[in-house]
Amino acid sequence: MLAYCDYIADQIRTTLDTNAKYDTMTKVGKVGPIKFDLHPAAGYLVSTKKTINVSDINGKQYRVTVEEV
Repeated sequence: MLAYCDYIADQIRTTLDTNAKYDTMTKVGKVGPIKFDLHPAAGYLVSTKKTINVSDINGKQYRVTVEEV
């Protein structure tokens, strides 16, 4: 079955990043890149899970995860 984790993660990242740059009322600070769930040694794809590290305007770190359920 087809999974849209890449698309959903991209939409979340784009929206958060746009708000961080242009919305003067946002509470979003920095938005990191989308990270893939890769095998640590061999580098192959383990799952379709994607993560995005985000910080708020006070520097508190958050991790947004998109994965199939």
